[in-house]
Amino acid sequence: MGNNSSSTVDDLQAVEIHHWYKKFMTECPSGQLTEHEFKQFFGLRGLDPEANKYIEQMFRTFDMNKDGYIDFMEYVAALSLVLRGKMEQKLRWYFKLYDVDGNGCIDRHELLNIIKAIRAINGGDHETSAEEFTNRVFDRIDVNGDGELSLDEFVEGARKDEEFMEVMMKSLDLSHIVAMINNRRHSV
Repeated sequence: MGNNSSSTVDDLQAVEIHHWYKKFMTECPSGQLTEHEFKQFFGLRGLDPEANKYIEQMFRTFDMNKDGYIDFMEYVAALSLVLRGKMEQKLRWYFKLYDVDGNGCIDRHELLNIIKAIRAINGGDHETSAEEFTNRVFDRIDVNGDGELSLDEFVEGARKDEEFMEVMMKSLDLSHIVAMINNRRHSV
């Protein structure tokens, strides 16, 4: 009777998705998460303007059909990517998130604003300024020296540059959100 482990995995995924659905509908009874609710949902209040722009960009990236809301399927897709996605998928998603103007490249200004926003959200002391860090990233991974990072340069550069990879992983560290979801599991 072959593949017992597959049905167990499917059952676990079904239970987890059901839990996510209950959580989503508890926090967002309309079934559509607005940008304001998104910020509340993730405990992102009182952000400085740079961090606020980053969160708005994150919301737009999660809003795959561009209707101004995150529905349950978009929510699950985002959580699944963040929690289970392969590194290549995550890097492609980060690229899309960081490419604010959507032109297919990340320029210094876009990366600098993202780094400033990440630092504003995460806090802490840093050895280098956001400008110095951005310049270092471009020096290391802008292979053709055109002042823009293509998707290929971004993905390859992130794989080769530990410091840049670490900053990206922190830019979407949802471990506190996963903990919040798990803590509420018993109360929903």
